[in-house]
Amino acid sequence: MIPKADDNFWWHARTPPAAAAWNMALDDAMLESMPSINRPVLRFYAWAESAATFGYFQKYSEIEKLTLLRPLIRRPTGGGLVSHDSDWTYSACFPAGSEWYELSASASYQRIHQWIQQAFQALSVTVDIAASARTAAPGQCFIGWEKSDVLWRGKKIAGAAQRRTRNGLLIQGSVQPPPVGLKRRDWEAEMISVKPPIGPRNWKTMDPADLPLQRANELAKAKFAEEGYNRKR
Repeated sequence: MIPKADDNFWWHARTPPAAAAWNMALDDAMLESMPSINRPVLRFYAWAESAATFGYFQKYSEIEKLTLLRPLIRRPTGGGLVSHDSDWTYSACFPAGSEWYELSASASYQRIHQWIQQAFQALSVTVDIAASARTAAPGQCFIGWEKSDVLWRGKKIAGAAQRRTRNGLLIQGSVQPPPVGLKRRDWEAEMISVKPPIGPRNWKTMDPADLPLQRANELAKAKFAEEGYNRKR
């Protein structure tokens, strides 16, 4: 029987800009570590290089033609091609005993974007949740949109991808901030300040040193930076 996760508080962490392979590796390591962490973790992170990531099930031979950005790294989650040169990225990881883990994939996707919508609205920026899909370019995450994506003036500005295992649920998200002079730190602060649709009683700041950094280093080297992994399909 899966133990119920402790929802008295959730962790949030901000990690320094890092290489694309390492960013993906840390998210993967967080998912592996959910049974021991046993509470949700929201991580904000940035990029030490211009890069692109693509969904776990996509074909490298097709994706490499769609962007000149390199490195081009396969994510542990699904979804489409995402450019990481000016976006704001985050991950949310939930243990298998948490309420969020019990949601369907579509409900989880909708709720993470409702949370982002609340944060933007707290900053006096009106955004909408897409009621239906409008796919304009297969494989590219920010061309067109999917149902429950975040829209600003008819343009997609936030999307996400998920992976569910016996250990927990990983959501990786990208926000292309609207050009209205927002500061990333203010948006991050509002993500902690507003109450998400399923949320904690309290937040605590996690020291990045308490994240599974050693495992992330191993995964970055042996998996996400490996050409064989990224070209596996």
